[in-house]
Amino acid sequence: MSDDISGDTSEATDGLTVAIIPARGGSKGVPRKNLRTVGGVPLVVRAIRAARDAAGIDLVVVSTDDDEIAAVSAAAGARVVRRPAEISGDTASSESAILHAVDEIEAAGERVGIIAFVQATSPFLPSAALAGAVAEVRADRADSVFSAHETYGFLWRRGSGAEGGGDGAGGQATAINHEAAHRPRRQDREPHYLETGAFYVFRAEAFRTSRHRFFGRIRIAEVPEWTAIEIDDAQQLRIADALAAVHDRAGEAPGRIDVRAVVTDFDGVHTDDTAIIDADGGERVRVSREDGMGVALLRRAGIPMLILSTEQNPVVRARAEKLRVPVLHGIDDKEQALRAWATDAGIRLDDIAYLGNDVNDLPAMRIVGWPVAVANAHPRVLAAARVVLTRTGGNGAVRELVERVLPD
Repeated sequence: MSDDISGDTSEATDGLTVAIIPARGGSKGVPRKNLRTVGGVPLVVRAIRAARDAAGIDLVVVSTDDDEIAAVSAAAGARVVRRPAEISGDTASSESAILHAVDEIEAAGERVGIIAFVQATSPFLPSAALAGAVAEVRADRADSVFSAHETYGFLWRRGSGAEGGGDGAGGQATAINHEAAHRPRRQDREPHYLETGAFYVFRAEAFRTSRHRFFGRIRIAEVPEWTAIEIDDAQQLRIADALAAVHDRAGEAPGRIDVRAVVTDFDGVHTDDTAIIDADGGERVRVSREDGMGVALLRRAGIPMLILSTEQNPVVRARAEKLRVPVLHGIDDKEQALRAWATDAGIRLDDIAYLGNDVNDLPAMRIVGWPVAVANAHPRVLAAARVVLTRTGGNGAVRELVERVLPD
């Protein structure tokens, strides 16, 4: 079937609207790219959250060949489809992964009506624009919709060989979308649209026929230019992380931290990270009564809390008992301990806030939905945090977190 598929609209609203995120374990440009963090959140998790937040998406699926990506994706609320090796190599197309995922979903008895192909390499995917693209297809105003941003740029092509003058530096430049001798003002130029690669939405049945993301009536979902960054190399990853510090944290600073559980470190979080040592080697620490009241409020609200610490000193357990919260201390592997606790409690990792201050907190912060740092945390912890508090450890940081977790 060719472009006349636009006349067949029967499948537009029949079946689920499924966001499919292909996420291989291998990557040449940036090793383990889909698990690398931007703003403290793995790229694959950012994509899952953006898809989950988009109105009209019924199911979010991650197609992967990698055990760690599968675990992280499931914890973030996605359904995982294990991709076979023959479509997981460097030359495998995204289309092959999407078709395989749809086959797996429908083999389980669910019909797919609309596909939202979402790429984890676009960390700033706007959920509202994705929802709008879904609505365009569902309302039969388009068969395929893709994200793009407006540009008025003057585009050029470099020639090669005899055509380019053979100067060895890429050849002679040739204007593409304009006349080189005519430089109109921006307001007098025709805008063009640059594909961002963040998402493509299309009808499932027609996609099966065309085996391509573009067919029928194609429309553009316009997105802001700042969302257009794609992660293909280490430099782009660093740029995205810097942008996240502006866009993510600035947008979240006044808002609620919507979680079902709170986990904290002890030293440097409940304390100011100093200790008084007596002549017998015993340690005393300073804690905040304000934090104690915050923990009490959290407990009364029925929200589980855990203190998770590598410190073996009995003062950690004594403080936890005073606060009447469970504690795991003397823990070398915080990530595995946190995973086990969350499983036993029946709480998804994506629904947990972890408050830390030093580098031994990073493994635990990496796997939760809300990695949070005290104001005076180590620079690497500040960089990994989704939220940085205004209070320092031992000086009301726990209370500040609790107040942002509790409903109004």
